[in-house]
Amino acid sequence: MKKILLSVVGPTAIGKTKLAISLAQHYKTEIISADSRQFFKEMRIGTAVPSEEELKQAQHHFIQHISIFDSYSVGDFERDALQLLNELFEKNDVVIMVGGSGLYTKAITEGLDDFPKVDSKLREQLNEEFAEKGIEYLQNELKKRDLDYYKSVDLNNPHRLIRALEICIGTGAPYSSFLSKNTKKRPFITVTVGIEADRTLIYDRINQRVDIMVQEGLIEEVKQLEKHKELNALQTVGYRELFTYFEKTEGHEATNIESDLNFALEEIKKNTRRFAKRQLTWFKRNEETIWVPYDVDLNELVETLKSSIPNEK
Repeated sequence: MKKILLSVVGPTAIGKTKLAISLAQHYKTEIISADSRQFFKEMRIGTAVPSEEELKQAQHHFIQHISIFDSYSVGDFERDALQLLNELFEKNDVVIMVGGSGLYTKAITEGLDDFPKVDSKLREQLNEEFAEKGIEYLQNELKKRDLDYYKSVDLNNPHRLIRALEICIGTGAPYSSFLSKNTKKRPFITVTVGIEADRTLIYDRINQRVDIMVQEGLIEEVKQLEKHKELNALQTVGYRELFTYFEKTEGHEATNIESDLNFALEEIKKNTRRFAKRQLTWFKRNEETIWVPYDVDLNELVETLKSSIPNEK
């Protein structure tokens, strides 16, 4: 039997973890996380890391396995995850992969794209412009140079914006024009299940999740990381907005602090909703994805998957 990587994708807060665990239990297998922000030990609440109870329900990999101080790229993840998959497929016919980081899931299923080399000084220049003019400058530049990639990239990740801009500027061609040129052969078949829902429901779930994060201690978690806020790992929705809030409210009166905090939390919700929209744009590109409702019945889904996953145990 050909080995199957069952990839569960979809926008943030849609219920990917829950479905992945149910599928892992059904196929008696393990889960690889492809959520790049759940890799970091210091970031738990703001990245919606699976709870201890959820982690006990199925064996997870690549959850809080590195530090924000470690250098870990998507290429590192591709290497490590493929090596682990080789080991997991020795004892499992099916392995589950779950995550909303499109580039990371793509690295495993198709391989990373090859880009032409450009002058390293471009990156230095863009980093200087980011430090001087802020992330909106990078966003606007990318929108002008590559609207397609602008619509799908995480606009709150300066590392990704700078990488795209240096290719745009260095080659004179859009960054997106170099994407998906060559799909690398994998020793397994990927079956992708996408979770979807009405946009209003997705947004409601996002808003509720942020409120729950605050109750669980998000503000305290981010405060402890404030002194490291320049690290690439912390250029993340839910952290950046609170870093700005801490900076604005130093020495302010309590009344202003409460108002500014409410604004910061609304910004987190707004930016997360925007991120979810870009996630859907990315994942909808795959015409072979099997799309299911967020409240799909597991038995019905397994029945649907039988044509793609024959001879299941």
